[in-house]
Amino acid sequence: AGAPSLVCAGCAGWAGLRSEAACCNSSSAGAPREQLVAPALERPQSTAPIIMALSDVRWDQQVPLPKLSSCQSRIVVGLAAVLCFANSYDGEFVFDDSEAIINNKDLKPETPLNNIWRNDFWGSNLSSNTSHKSYRPLTVLTFRLNYFLADGLHPVGFHVLNIALHSIVSVLMIDVFTILIGGSVSQVSKAAFLAALFFAVHPVHTESVAGIVGRADLLCALFFQLSFLTYCKAFRKGKHKEDTFSVIWIVASLVLCAVAMLCKEQGITVLEQGSCSSDLLTLFFLSPLSQANELFRRGLPTRAVLLTCGGTLLLYMRWKIMGTGPPAFTEVDNPASFAENTFIRAVNYNYYYSLNAWLLLCPWWLCFDWSMGCVPLIESLLDWRIIWVLLLWICLALLMGQALCSQDSNKRRNLTFGLVLLVVPFLPASNLFFRVGFVIAERVLYLSTAGYCLILTYALSRFCFLWRNYKVKMLLRAALLGLICVNMARCAFRSQQWRSEQNLFTSALSICPLNAKVHYNVGKNLADRGNQSAAVRYYREAVRLHPKYVHAMNNLGNILKEKNELLEAEQLLSKAVHIQPDFAAAWMNLGIVQNSLKKFEDAEQSYWNAIRFRKKYPDCYYNLGRLYADLDRHLDALNAWRNATMLKPDHSLAWNNMVILLDNTGNLAQAEMIAKEALKVLPNDHTIMFSLANVLGKQQKYKESEGFFLNALKINPNAASCHGNLAVLYHRWGKLELAKKHYELSLQLDPNAPGTKDNFNMLKRKLEQAHKNN
Repeated sequence: AGAPSLVCAGCAGWAGLRSEAACCNSSSAGAPREQLVAPALERPQSTAPIIMALSDVRWDQQVPLPKLSSCQSRIVVGLAAVLCFANSYDGEFVFDDSEAIINNKDLKPETPLNNIWRNDFWGSNLSSNTSHKSYRPLTVLTFRLNYFLADGLHPVGFHVLNIALHSIVSVLMIDVFTILIGGSVSQVSKAAFLAALFFAVHPVHTESVAGIVGRADLLCALFFQLSFLTYCKAFRKGKHKEDTFSVIWIVASLVLCAVAMLCKEQGITVLEQGSCSSDLLTLFFLSPLSQANELFRRGLPTRAVLLTCGGTLLLYMRWKIMGTGPPAFTEVDNPASFAENTFIRAVNYNYYYSLNAWLLLCPWWLCFDWSMGCVPLIESLLDWRIIWVLLLWICLALLMGQALCSQDSNKRRNLTFGLVLLVVPFLPASNLFFRVGFVIAERVLYLSTAGYCLILTYALSRFCFLWRNYKVKMLLRAALLGLICVNMARCAFRSQQWRSEQNLFTSALSICPLNAKVHYNVGKNLADRGNQSAAVRYYREAVRLHPKYVHAMNNLGNILKEKNELLEAEQLLSKAVHIQPDFAAAWMNLGIVQNSLKKFEDAEQSYWNAIRFRKKYPDCYYNLGRLYADLDRHLDALNAWRNATMLKPDHSLAWNNMVILLDNTGNLAQAEMIAKEALKVLPNDHTIMFSLANVLGKQQKYKESEGFFLNALKINPNAASCHGNLAVLYHRWGKLELAKKHYELSLQLDPNAPGTKDNFNMLKRKLEQAHKNN
C-alpha cells in the first residue's frame, strides 16, 4: 500500500505499452493501489513471436474506417483488388509477353517438361552467354499450365490467373500486416485492413497484374508471404509458458522461400524479413539487461544457424544454376552502372531510388520502359535533380530516427517494420550487389509497396490521433475514401492501356518523350499493322534520340528496302553492323539490299558474316541460296537451301525453291524425290503440292499429278495458277472439258494470268476443230 514507485517502474519498464488511462485511473472503485502494479516480466499469452506480445493497438482506433470482421475485411480487400484490374482480363499479349510466352518453346506440350529446369525465363539455355539468367521455372510452369488448359495461346486465361493471384496476395497482406502491427489474426485490426486495402489498389501494381510476365512478381510475393507466415507460426508457448519454436516450421519456411526464389529471385529476401520480424522488437522494446536472455530463450542461435545455412545453400545453388556467371547487359539498359566515375555512379543510383520512391508516393507517371534516355544521367553537382536525392535521404533519416529513438513503442514498431518491408525486397534491384538490366522497373516495387502502405497507414492514424475534432475526422474520412477511389480509377485506366501494345506504347510518349525505345516500339507496332509511312517517322526519331540504336536502324532499313529506297537502306544497315559487328540480322538484311543493288560479291560476304555470327540461321541460308540461283550457281544454291531445311525442317520456301530449281534444270526425278521428302515434313503445304504436281505432269504421270493438284486446291481453292496448270494437265491428258472448266476458273480468279488466256484460246480452237470433225 505504500509503494507507489513500483507502479511507475512497471509503466516505465514497458515504455508506453500501457495506455496513460490505464495508469492514471488507479483510484476507480477504491481498489488497493498494489493491485494496479503489473509484473514487469509477465509473459504474454500468445502463440506468435514477441510482435504479438508487445501488442497495443489503441492507436488503431484512430483509423477513420468502420470496424469490420475478419471475413468482411478479406472480402472487401479481395474484391477491391479484382475491380482495379478486371478490365485487363481480355487484353492481348503485350511487350515482354512476346518473348516470355509467345516465342517461348518451353510452354508447348511437345517440348519436354524438364526443359523448364534447364532454360531461363525466356526459354534460352542458361549455359548460353546470351541468356538473361532469370531462372523462374515455377512461373514458366504456370504459363505452361495456362497453355494446356486453354489448348493454346489464348490470353484470357493468363490474365484471369494474374488478377486472381493479386487478389490472393492482397488478402494475405492482412495477416502479414496484423502480425507486424501486433494484433490478432482472428480479429483483424482496422490498421491492417487499411494497409492491405492501400496495397490492393496501388496503381504501381498494374504492370505486375495486367502484364502477364508480371506473374513472376505475383507468385514470388505469394510464397514470400507464406514463408513469412510459416516462420511466425513456428513460435509457440511451452508447458511452462516460455516462448519456444518449432524447427519443422522453420524448415517449412525455408522450403517456401526456395519456392519463392524459383518464381523470382527476389524471394530470397524473405529470410531477412523473417529474422527481423522475430528479433528486432525484442532488441527495441525490452530492457538491455533482459535482451540477451530473451533472445537465447527464443532460440536465436539455432534459428540463426538454420536461416544462415538455408540462405547460403539457396544462394549457392542459384549461383551454380547461372552457369557462366551473371548476365551481360548493355549501357542502354542501365547507363549509370557503366559510368566510370564512382561518385557519378552512386549519385545516379540514389536518383533512381528517389524516382522509385516517387512512384510509390504519386503513381501517376507510369511507363512500360524507363531506359534509353528516359532518365538522363546526372553528371554534375550543379544538376538540380540532386535535390531529390537529398530529399529522399532526409526523409529516410527522419523515419529511421523515429523508428530507433522514439519513446512511442507503436511508432517504433510500425516504422521499423515498414522500413524493413520497404527496403529489403528492393535490395536485389538496387545495383548494390550486382548490375541489373534496367533503370526503373515498376514490377520490382510489388513487394516494397507493402512497406510503404504500412508507413502510410501509421502516418494517417497518428494524424487522426492528433486531430480528434469530429469535423476534421469527417474530412479525413472523405479524403481517405477519395484517395482509394482515385487509386482504383487510376488502376482501371492504366489496365486499359495495358490491354494492347498500341495503347501501351503510345501512352509512354508523353511520359518518356526522350526514350528511344518508346519510339521504336510505337514504330514497330505501326509497321506490324501495315502503317509503314508512320512507322518510318518513329524509327527515325528513335535513331535521332539514340544514334547507336542498331535495332531501329535495322527495322528502318527494312522498310526503306520495301519502298525501294535502297541506297539509304544500305547506309543505315552498314552503320548498324559497324556499330555492332555481331548483329547477324542486320548483316543478312544488308545482304538482301546489296543483292537488289546488284552488288553480288558484297551481298555474299554479308550473308556469310551473318552466318558466322549466328551459326544456325536458316533464313540467311535461304537468302544466300537465292543469290546463288540468280548467279546460276545452281549447286551452291541447292546446298544453301538444303542447309536451311536441315536447320529448320519446316522451311517451306527453301523446300519449294529446291523443287523449282531442279524442275527448271530438267532434274525431274530428283525434284520429285525432294518434293515428296518435303511433304513428309509439311503434309499440308499447297505450294509444294503444286510444284510436285508440275514435275509429275512433265513426266506424264498424269493421274498422280492430278491428285496433287486437287489436294492443293482443297487447301487453297482460289489459287489461279493452280487452276491454270491443272487445266494444262487436262489439256495434255486429252480431258478437254475438264481443261476448259479450269481455264475458265483460272481466268475468273485472275484475268491477267500469264499464258492462261493463250492456252485457253488454243484449247477453244482445238474444241472447235473437234466439233467440225464430228
